[in-house]
Amino acid sequence: MLKRTIAITSPCSLTQRNAQLIITSSDGTSKSVPIEDLSTVIIENQRATISIPAINALTESNVAVILCDNKMMPSSLIFPLEGHTLQGERYRVQLEASLPQKKNIWKQVIESKIRNQAALLNRQGKNGNLLKPYYSSVKSGDSDNREGIAAAAYWKELFGHEFVRTPKGEPPNNLLNYGYAILRAATSRAIVSAGMLPSLGIHHKNKYNPFPLADDLMEPFRPWVDELVFELWNDNQMELTVDVKQKLIQVVYEDAQVSDRRHPLSIALSMLCTSVVQVMKGEAIDLNTPSMLKSTLK
Repeated sequence: MLKRTIAITSPCSLTQRNAQLIITSSDGTSKSVPIEDLSTVIIENQRATISIPAINALTESNVAVILCDNKMMPSSLIFPLEGHTLQGERYRVQLEASLPQKKNIWKQVIESKIRNQAALLNRQGKNGNLLKPYYSSVKSGDSDNREGIAAAAYWKELFGHEFVRTPKGEPPNNLLNYGYAILRAATSRAIVSAGMLPSLGIHHKNKYNPFPLADDLMEPFRPWVDELVFELWNDNQMELTVDVKQKLIQVVYEDAQVSDRRHPLSIALSMLCTSVVQVMKGEAIDLNTPSMLKSTLK
């Protein structure tokens, strides 16, 4: 079943009763949502409250809870300590994964990311072929940084030569930041569901980063956020209004192709994470990476 993402944008209290998330607004009216139907709860409003039993009920069902700062940007993630029956075994698999296995995984992740960037350019009537030299020449571990070189060409082709991708840059960087935060939370949820530890990365290793594995495995999915942002930018919607945020939240429901079948991104994320475990265990060589649909990429 495709699960829901909800955003709390007005003052209210969140409690739980009978496996339902109860949302009570400041005027006393309330509505309920089955917790089993949820994948993510985003709490934006600074006057919203959530009870400890509600947090426990959500995390027990592997629902990601995102807390936002006073600028209404995602700042914290809450996840369960246990997300899979074989979690202990899979932690050991992560810890014991060999360097060649990690380099193989990172190579495939970057190939998929650049291919999807090229596919997005083609979908938007731009020149995706300029990225072909990069996705076709990724080395083990991306040792010569095809990712970074391809990104420089990609952003200029997508948003123009004046655009600079930086978290604190001019719009649409703000929209990209928000969309990536949603994607990062969805990826972290998929990682926990697969029994892996989000804080143990393959490529990203900053000691101050609590979710480096999410930053690794979300890479092939970033172009889906980029496409939503590009369409909003084309419509001159560059402020993070409630409507714009709702559109960006929908990224987890966008379609991707995995193994010749169409899946929502939330399912494709789970398939990728499961395949990472299989590669680390030596049961497979290839990852289940996502591809954009209706691409003219060859």
